[in-house]
Amino acid sequence: MDKVGCYEFMAEPFHCDFNGRLFMGHLGNHMLNAADFHSSARGFGMKYLMSINRSWVLSRLAIEMTEMPRQYTRFHVETWVESAMRYFTSRNFAVVGTDGHVYGYGRSIWAMIDTESRQPTDIYAIDNGAIEQWIVKDKECPIDKGGRVKMSDDAQLVRSIDTYYNDVDINGHINSVKYIEHVLDLWPMEWYSEHAIRRIEIAYVAEAHGGDRLSFYREQTADGEYAIRIVRGDGTECCRCKVLFV
Repeated sequence: MDKVGCYEFMAEPFHCDFNGRLFMGHLGNHMLNAADFHSSARGFGMKYLMSINRSWVLSRLAIEMTEMPRQYTRFHVETWVESAMRYFTSRNFAVVGTDGHVYGYGRSIWAMIDTESRQPTDIYAIDNGAIEQWIVKDKECPIDKGGRVKMSDDAQLVRSIDTYYNDVDINGHINSVKYIEHVLDLWPMEWYSEHAIRRIEIAYVAEAHGGDRLSFYREQTADGEYAIRIVRGDGTECCRCKVLFV
């Protein structure tokens, strides 16, 4: 079995925005599905982990696209493990058309947690560290890894929302991609008639659950660049996000 997984998807018309391009949220879901397909086929996927009270939790995600696939376009998401440590592993993605055209790349960092204690657990304890044999060190992912999203105290409250059934994932907390969708809804429809998302990165800090009220604070940090902080109703910061528009 190859170390790099390759999975075909299609930009289905009802997964595309009014510009006829794939929604960033759906692309994010395709990447996370590819990650699960890849890990499951190699013995460390979610289905097996949940049987031993373990689970993967996304810690960071960065997606950088030169363009988004148009509706009905078939494309592949390639994914591979770049590195692994005791508590975290790095996984990369490439979004490639069936003709070889590269749409963009993604980088992610995952932690493995104990589903009862919700604490990080040793990745190398799974199958005697079998993940090590799947690491790919010589495949390029030519986008910035990203870092801590820096924000000042000047960030303005833009919106507060309640969370419901459709926001919650298999781990029982707010779905990683739902945060991205809610962040991108902070700009009006007219904005997306004139701007495209070049890069989005998000760092998850604390869990939120269905029924939690989330507040979104935003500030502009550069030309076309915005930073967003998402805070639970009890004042706990859940995650930070940075979006670059062109």
